[in-house]
Amino acid sequence: QVQLVESGGGLVQPGGSLTLSCTASGFPFRFYAMGWFRQVPGKERESVATISSGGITNYADSVKGRFTISRDNTKNTVYLQMTTLKPEDTAVYLCNQASGRLFGWGQGTQVTVSS
Repeated sequence: QVQLVESGGGLVQPGGSLTLSCTASGFPFRFYAMGWFRQVPGKERESVATISSGGITNYADSVKGRFTISRDNTKNTVYLQMTTLKPEDTAVYLCNQASGRLFGWGQGTQVTVSS
């Protein structure tokens, strides 16, 4: 049974930083490309960043240069380091296989950027 557990969200001021973690189980993590997504009520879920099994990364234009995705295959964990946060980054952040179509979704972790 696949499980994806996100953590690390919180309330942060504009310009601040957060690092999110997603721990996976139930599938051979090291062979799968993974991604971080975000969801705002009333809007479509958006892909934020992806990382291939070999460590190749891609980012949405809106976060390029501010967010960094990484993975630790020994811990079955994918990370999202977020810097220079903006109010428009406020969302529930979720992880999944990079396409977003392979596994069910976890609960995500709320990130709120506000002064």
